[in-house]
Amino acid sequence: MPTFYDPVADASEAADAMRGLAHASRNFEHPQDMYEVLGDLLANIRSLQQVLDQLATAHASNRSRAFDDHGNHQAGAKDALAAANELRQAAIFIDQAEERVNAGASAASRIAWHAEPPAEPVTVKRWVSICFLQGEDANEVLQLIDEEGVDAALNHLKSWDYGDETTQAALENGHVYEAPPTGPLEREVRDGDYDMTYSHSFGYVVLYRQHEISAEDAVEDPPVLNTTARNSQHVQQSSWFEHPGVAAVKRARGLGL
Repeated sequence: MPTFYDPVADASEAADAMRGLAHASRNFEHPQDMYEVLGDLLANIRSLQQVLDQLATAHASNRSRAFDDHGNHQAGAKDALAAANELRQAAIFIDQAEERVNAGASAASRIAWHAEPPAEPVTVKRWVSICFLQGEDANEVLQLIDEEGVDAALNHLKSWDYGDETTQAALENGHVYEAPPTGPLEREVRDGDYDMTYSHSFGYVVLYRQHEISAEDAVEDPPVLNTTARNSQHVQQSSWFEHPGVAAVKRARGLGL
């Protein structure tokens, strides 16, 4: 129990209490208890600031009785003033800490703790179509592959990816695949979340990007056409995996086929 008159005894008891708190606060079985602990800790910090100020004043006001171990009063008085100065500086830092703890306690007061965390949403990875090129656009990329390699071509095609806009268009139009569609006369190159499929024989290049979606939004892949049938559809205005949304975006940006 605090004495309220014996600073030595009360300091010893406070030290024991803080050691106990340091040990007990390693784990919180009930998260809602943290706010109450913060409130008490905030009171302790404010008291600590007061104690430091009072210790600083006591060192300065009692310097006439200060000596070093060799009986030198001048040296003792100098150390008393040095101690007072350092303790006042510490009190300033404690004041800054009090502001931060107070802000933390204010944020903690707005938390409503639940017994269980929310259920993790189930997601799956699917491939969305970014662009389908044929004709001159495809020839440019195919030539880039021949001259500078597939990495250069991939980097070129990534500039056609408009992020959420492209993803949303693919999702809305159902152009989402469990695996990038490929045929026997196509070559496939993968770089992280990107997959490029191309064919010199049929003159087209396709880019896909992997995207996480919720499981309920996942759709079955469309039936895979054979290479000849699919190539005949490439000649149409859009491919069987080229949705109107992306085609419209590309036309609007001057990237149309």
